Amino acid sequence: MKKLIAAVLVAMLMLVLITPAAVAKPDMNKPLPATDVELVKKVTIQGKSGGSSKPAKQAATGILGATSSGDKYAILVGISDYPGDANDLEYCDDDAQDMYNALTTLYGYNSSNIHLLLDMDASFTAIQGAVNDIKSKAVASDEVVFFFSGHGTSGRASDGDGEKIDEAIVSHDGNQYGNFVYIWDGQLRDWFAGFNTTRIIFIFDSCLAGGMTDLQAPGRVINMACSESGVSYEDASWQNGQFSYYFVDQGMLSGLADRYDNLPGIADVTIEEAFDYAKANCQMQKPTISDSFSNDLLL
Repeated sequence: MKKLIAAVLVAMLMLVLITPAAVAKPDMNKPLPATDVELVKKVTIQGKSGGSSKPAKQAATGILGATSSGDKYAILVGISDYPGDANDLEYCDDDAQDMYNALTTLYGYNSSNIHLLLDMDASFTAIQGAVNDIKSKAVASDEVVFFFSGHGTSGRASDGDGEKIDEAIVSHDGNQYGNFVYIWDGQLRDWFAGFNTTRIIFIFDSCLAGGMTDLQAPGRVINMACSESGVSYEDASWQNGQFSYYFVDQGMLSGLADRYDNLPGIADVTIEEAFDYAKANCQMQKPTISDSFSNDLLL
């Protein structure tokens, strides 16, 4: 009997030692280990134009939610010049710059509250530092925008979200042989956990962008250039990524997405209106949205 009890105790001890709770949590502040990683490059094309139809199901309701009464912060990342030449893009830095112009000229964002990270400045550490900086400042009434244009990737990452296949954005870190440093969806979720504001807008113009729904939370809108398995495009005729061209350049800066006159007399393209315009005009890719904001969100 004593031997049986001893054997049971040993078995229980072994179970405790191998439980998930005993497994060290991945360090989200560092690049995470991953396997089966596949870089999915944004495609540069020539001479393509968009459509003009309305999306079958529209995100915009024409009913404006509460407008921001606090400060406005943004992290804008655009990477065209990756290490080496084989993985370079053309217009991702232009995408981020256009978003900067829209925020500062139309939506009252102060340039001192914007982290504009282009090309080699958009390292893993710089992006994480920008998130942490704004996280330390933002309060309940504030608003935050996170914009990324560049490459996307997929793989099996230890990012804590339980998914079999994960998606990531590709930072500038790496070398000419394609050994890049990735920021995985579960890792981004961890970085944005605990923000004191519920006004956060995410915009991803990258391949596999539709997989960024890990970031879902009340008061957040996630605008994704394509599906979870889709490819995004850029072209000289747009001088942008296709999604950014219709979402930011045409939709916001040219005002073509302004379907509902929410605030007469001023530019008032909402996030949902900009998304609807991009979705209606994009060809070869299918933009998706995750909207957990009450009514339409005006930046």
